[in-house]
Amino acid sequence: MSSPAAARFDRGHTDDLMTFLAASPSQYHAVANAAERLEKAGFRQLAETDAWDASTGGKFVLRGGAIIAWYVPEGAAAHTPFRIIGAHTDSPNLRVKPLPDTGAQGWRQIAVEIYGGTLLNTWLDRDLGLAGRLTLLDGTERLVNIDRALMRVPQLAVHLDRSVNTDGLKLDKQRHMQPIWGLGDVHEGDLIAFLEDEEDLERGSVAGWDLMVHSIEPPAYLGRDRELLAGPRMDNLLSVHAGVAALAAASTAGKLDHIPVLAAFDHEENGSQSDTGADGPLLGNVLERSVFSRGGTYEDRARAFAGAICLSSDTGHAVHPNYAERHDPSHHPRANGGPILKVNVNQRYATDGSGRAVFVNACERAGVPWQTFVSNNSMPCGTTIGPITAARHGIQTVDIGVAILSMHSARELCGADDPYLLANVMLAFLEN
Repeated sequence: MSSPAAARFDRGHTDDLMTFLAASPSQYHAVANAAERLEKAGFRQLAETDAWDASTGGKFVLRGGAIIAWYVPEGAAAHTPFRIIGAHTDSPNLRVKPLPDTGAQGWRQIAVEIYGGTLLNTWLDRDLGLAGRLTLLDGTERLVNIDRALMRVPQLAVHLDRSVNTDGLKLDKQRHMQPIWGLGDVHEGDLIAFLEDEEDLERGSVAGWDLMVHSIEPPAYLGRDRELLAGPRMDNLLSVHAGVAALAAASTAGKLDHIPVLAAFDHEENGSQSDTGADGPLLGNVLERSVFSRGGTYEDRARAFAGAICLSSDTGHAVHPNYAERHDPSHHPRANGGPILKVNVNQRYATDGSGRAVFVNACERAGVPWQTFVSNNSMPCGTTIGPITAARHGIQTVDIGVAILSMHSARELCGADDPYLLANVMLAFLEN
């Protein structure tokens, strides 16, 4: 890679991704870490309840597990179009129920609900921590991260299920996925009281919570030559991290004829229909307010949206060496082969021929190789925030990402070069 954009990110980007993944056990931690990085790059937080002005520079809005950040260059007109990196902050996992204290047969357990399309068996026999958001009686919020071996979902021994290796593992989401966290009688309120003690809060001060379990095993390079990366929540914090890095770098690029944006949403894994999801009004509201704060009219808003382009970045499927027949026979994305262009003519992905040209142009400017992904016709195709963004806002959208194995596992796998290759393409897209 020889272009200036490509030189901006190298293997150090992947090292930093590992730090970001480890520090982001929930979507709330992910947006807090993204905001901290943007603030160091000169961005400032805006409150949605305040009036916004026409000032230039980097800005961002936080709402729950979502962040929208943008950079207004000097001389930007009200109708200046947007260049958007789209991603999501949530990952499939186990979420704590409203009445969390449960148990049986002398074991104390935590009641959990399955979030998203998680691979259940990957949560078995792992040392698990607990993280998320506490809301206090006064309305303030506190991030919490118990990053030690606190709980475990134990698998049934093979001696008590002799058919497990022949007939396959069968898990009931309600009966078999409740983690244990101790011995003794169950007492209502124990888990929240434990968290209040851990956070030096007064007993009874926590009024609400959004908590989830996470594997405490840190990200790691894998393989003889350390050419692979194993870690949690790469779907889709890999894209969030790359988007933050690309936006921060684009803000120093000099003259821009567009407004670069990062939109990282919550709730993609269960349909995006929330006030912080891609199917909600958050992105549209922020972009419109940016136009209107610079003195724009509805006509300016329409022009800015009509000229906008979004790269919707999410992980995709690398060809699996043990299940190659599950993939399209002529489309086999490989680890470290560069970002993938995701295509589905039934609009599960938003890419069309025009969008392909946008992506290829960015890859060529960045000096980065790229690949194409389509699903096997006999397999159902997943989807992303891409079609939602295109349909809700009328914005041209292109679906891209990084090819991984073990998608929706508690621990996923990608090529160690692909994260920084993706970041370079994002930067080339935002700079030009």
